[in-house]
Amino acid sequence: MTVLSTNDEGKFLMDNEGEQIGIVTEVDPDEQIAYVEPEPGVTEAIVQGLGFGDADADDIEVPAESVATVTDSEIRVARDL
Repeated sequence: MTVLSTNDEGKFLMDNEGEQIGIVTEVDPDEQIAYVEPEPGVTEAIVQGLGFGDADADDIEVPAESVATVTDSEIRVARDL
């Protein structure tokens, strides 16, 4: 099982075919949910990458059980969300 942490904030969320879904804006380590901003703008992507962003109402919730792998730069889901 994949464990999500606040270190995953700012990473890209990728689907199982390698297409970018969005960027992780916030991680709730207790609930094991990543909040993902779909199609972030350039400025928002930079802010999130620096770890200064927060989840918004339009963010997608991605539970840890949907995550296949986590690398230094991305989180990849095993199935469509």
